[in-house]
Amino acid sequence: QVHLVESGGGLVQPGGSLRLSCAASGSILSIRAMGWYRQTPGKQRELVARITSGGSTNYADSAKGRFTISRDNAKNTVYLQMNSLKFEDTAVYSCSTEGLLATLKDFISWGQGTQVTVSS
Repeated sequence: QVHLVESGGGLVQPGGSLRLSCAASGSILSIRAMGWYRQTPGKQRELVARITSGGSTNYADSAKGRFTISRDNAKNTVYLQMNSLKFEDTAVYSCSTEGLLATLKDFISWGQGTQVTVSS
């Protein structure tokens, strides 16, 4: 079992910054990638940013230049630094982790989600 704990969401004014964190725990042998996704009512969940164990990253076009994803492999933790936030960044942000369990089975796990609201 893999458990993800997210933190860092909240209310911020346009132009402000937030930092999201997601820590994975459980019977994890290795993590291949960790990422952040977001969803608003009536829309499909979309990728915001993703980072592999080797440090390769990819971002949604809307996040490029404003958001930075990073990870601490020793702590199985991923971060999302969000700067220059816009109204349209308002969403529930969820962490995703994929890798290998100690039982040598692949896994993909999702966090419970954290609300980010950009409002004046």
